[in-house]
Amino acid sequence: MLRPLAGLLCICLVASKATAAESFGFSDVAAKARDLAQQGWSAPAGIPDFLREIEYSRYQEIRFREDRNLWRDSDSSFQVMLTPAGKHFTHAVVLNEIRDGEVRPIPFARDNFSYPSEEFAKRIPADLGYAGFRLTYPLRGPDINNQFLSFAGASYFRGVGRNDGFGLSARGVAIDTGLSSGEEFPSFIEFWLEKPEGGTEEMVLYALLDGPSLTGAYRFTVRPGDALEVDVQAQLFFRNQVDLAGYAPLTSMFYYGENTLRPVGEWRPQAHDSDGLLVADGDSGEWLWRPLINPASLRMSYLRANNPKGFGLIQRDRDFRDFQDLEARYERRPSAWVEPRGDWGKGNVVLVEIPTRSEVNDNIVAFWAPEESPGAGDSVELAYTLTFGPPEITGNPTGAAIHTFVGDGNRIGGGDQEGAYRILVDFAGGALDKTDPGADVVSHVSAGGDTRVLEHFVEYSEPTGQWRLSMLVKPPPDQTLDLRAFLSRDGEPLTETWTYELPPGLDLRSQ
Repeated sequence: MLRPLAGLLCICLVASKATAAESFGFSDVAAKARDLAQQGWSAPAGIPDFLREIEYSRYQEIRFREDRNLWRDSDSSFQVMLTPAGKHFTHAVVLNEIRDGEVRPIPFARDNFSYPSEEFAKRIPADLGYAGFRLTYPLRGPDINNQFLSFAGASYFRGVGRNDGFGLSARGVAIDTGLSSGEEFPSFIEFWLEKPEGGTEEMVLYALLDGPSLTGAYRFTVRPGDALEVDVQAQLFFRNQVDLAGYAPLTSMFYYGENTLRPVGEWRPQAHDSDGLLVADGDSGEWLWRPLINPASLRMSYLRANNPKGFGLIQRDRDFRDFQDLEARYERRPSAWVEPRGDWGKGNVVLVEIPTRSEVNDNIVAFWAPEESPGAGDSVELAYTLTFGPPEITGNPTGAAIHTFVGDGNRIGGGDQEGAYRILVDFAGGALDKTDPGADVVSHVSAGGDTRVLEHFVEYSEPTGQWRLSMLVKPPPDQTLDLRAFLSRDGEPLTETWTYELPPGLDLRSQ
């Protein structure tokens, strides 16, 4: 659930510290976060300059020794690998383990790692600390420690299902993301890892968050498998008023795709970790799909989602031929789906798209923002399940927009309208897959602003077994192209609602 509470006094009644006889738990972390919020913020101590300025390839040569995995000699299927500080991971975190309800610190040891050279190893401070950790579980065989969840850097964490490779990230919270005032990056500063018993298929860990404007307590219950499920319980304590609070944020990368121009010199068809945002609205029951773009300037979109059923950044392109990249293997990048628990109230799913000239930059952020931002002294409780895995994790029962293609509406195969776009959307799944190719499927297309929809029609694509919607649309030269579309039969929707925006500064009809 998500519940704003005015002031900190009322929180004291539900966040009392555990007695000596009780096991360590969420209430203990919440008490720490509440107390920390009443103090001024101090930035975490930084790491030595030579580690912060290290080349990425050299940082990669600092390797944790697998024979030092935490819990390797126990009967637990879970093990813990520790992450070295350096490069992007500019401060250490405090790590603890919980065994039989007792908290034990995890001390730093230099010889837990192998280093590029002996001279390099000598420069590592004996009290440096760890940047984070990676959890392993035998997902692909009883004797294989597969990494499935990683916490490192600010409040970022990444997860994968059984057959995925690492890609997009989740975060504890997003503060003022995309605003001209500048984004704040709170950090997890301490973790408690609860050692699971042998045969247990889930694990619990706790985290303490701290930042200039807020603190937070988190409980993560993780269940690895074909898809990774993470139940999140959080309580946030605000030191200051924030303009835009983002809950359950996801961060990804979209460089270019089938609905954009390919950069000059690029041989790969596409390069992205996610290709769209999916939102399940709680009020209307509508499923909304927004293909991502790499804009010419920063763009923020607010998609109304009162008490949302779910939202996520999805990678629907899952064929190697979509990318042709043997190294990045973008077709294996996971989708991430947030399913709120309880009533989150009125708000928006916010999509932030940042221009990038490289695939190394994470330029896409999505999160839910309440209609009213919390103020100084407020506390917010929220709970949700975050799932990493294939695109089917969303449970979308409708026909889905599988492909979006955009081209010139004034050439052979596109049309004869100067200044227009020909846009094609392929739908499949749900009731569409059981619809006879000769059935009367109807297309519904609407445009915002002064964009003119010159024509639209739908036809069955025999080569792919999908239904193709074709649109010829013409926006004014200085306005954003804004479209919505779905397919129906006998008055009943067959598909999710496809929605698309192209700003005037991003012309996809020519290089």
